Amino acid sequence: MSQNYNKPTFKKLLDRLQEESWQLELLISGFAIYGLFSAYPALELKMASHQAQNHNNLFFTLILIVALSACSILIFNLLLHVLLRGLWIGALGLRYISGDIEYDALNYTQRFSNYLKDKVGSFDKYIGRLENYCSIIFAITFLLIFYLLALFLIIGTIAIIITIFLNDHTFYQVSTYIGIIFLTYIIIGAILTFIDFITLGFLKKKKWISKVYFPFYWGFSIITLSFLYRPLVYNFLDNKFGKRISLFLVPIYTLLIWITTFYYNPSNYFNFIEPSENYISNSLNYEDMLVGESDFIENIAINSKVISDPYMKVFIVFDKYIEDEIYRFNQKLEPDEDIRGITSEIGTISPISNALKKEYIATFNSIYSVEIDSNLYKTDFVLGRTVKKQNGFETYIGIKHLDEGKHIIQVKRRDIKESDTLTKTEASIPFWYYPN
Repeated sequence: MSQNYNKPTFKKLLDRLQEESWQLELLISGFAIYGLFSAYPALELKMASHQAQNHNNLFFTLILIVALSACSILIFNLLLHVLLRGLWIGALGLRYISGDIEYDALNYTQRFSNYLKDKVGSFDKYIGRLENYCSIIFAITFLLIFYLLALFLIIGTIAIIITIFLNDHTFYQVSTYIGIIFLTYIIIGAILTFIDFITLGFLKKKKWISKVYFPFYWGFSIITLSFLYRPLVYNFLDNKFGKRISLFLVPIYTLLIWITTFYYNPSNYFNFIEPSENYISNSLNYEDMLVGESDFIENIAINSKVISDPYMKVFIVFDKYIEDEIYRFNQKLEPDEDIRGITSEIGTISPISNALKKEYIATFNSIYSVEIDSNLYKTDFVLGRTVKKQNGFETYIGIKHLDEGKHIIQVKRRDIKESDTLTKTEASIPFWYYPN
């Protein structure tokens, strides 16, 4: 059928499908909205879990950001589409009953009648305008998803180039220069593509600029997969109505993102989401208060705000930076090849000896220390995992000698600053001890 697109029968088929497309639009929108509302909480939970456990995993962070952004755009646009399409159907039903608007029957003054005839116009014109809004919003919804995908692919390409050609490579290697050439091409191409995008094709209109831009345009059409949706883009650009709607939606999305950052703050001195301090107790620093699915330990936590047992637990979330610090304090633990990141269960991984694991934990214990009310406590951190599968280091401290009431536990970390070693407070968490 696609080979016969010039035949009159094919054009008649498209015209008929075009007139009946609103039914498919509503059907797709309904199923999509239901699926998106089901998927969004799961993606938010995954994002919270990922941020809590893999702060430095840029690849998965980008995937989750794109997925959440795509869901948000789809939900907003499809809800708007269903609302306008419902209004359109209602207008059609009203037209069947009442016909066109009879301004003379309203008995308004001549001034108002002339004004309404000019600004409101006929009812059929209103229905036609609603039809255009619905069709364009439905089409642009999926086009915006491809734009997000293109952005992700560009960032991913830059990350791949840096990882393959530039990571831990010296200027004496040929691969370094190849990576610099590729990276320069991607960065310049991304800038030119963005300029061409926001100017609605300005770089394609000037003869000498278009010659320079064409190699980048050709390369980025492959990188961003724009050959899949390019006809849709140019169909929008040659339509003034579609172009206006496209430009109008951009500030709307920006406004929505800004609105989502709002929250009500009842105090001039505290915002009630600050991390725990001597005078603040944040629920994210107490394991037994992490009851929500999206609640995870951000950095350091103890087992409870009120402790009745003669001991307490301290948990430090594992982070790539912690391991980097261990290498700085004990350089012989740093492996020749860094295998952290995406890996597979298939294949053989060289086992690490128990002696090196023991030294790793000993180095960690030499870096981190725990004080309660400024008194140093002996700790013996080991690797552990919370109920919510957060990886980290945990230890238990005896506190049966403490007096009843409020106490402050501080987790401190040694840090190498040039030739000096400093001690920094990583967390100050208040708790109350009331033994049984």
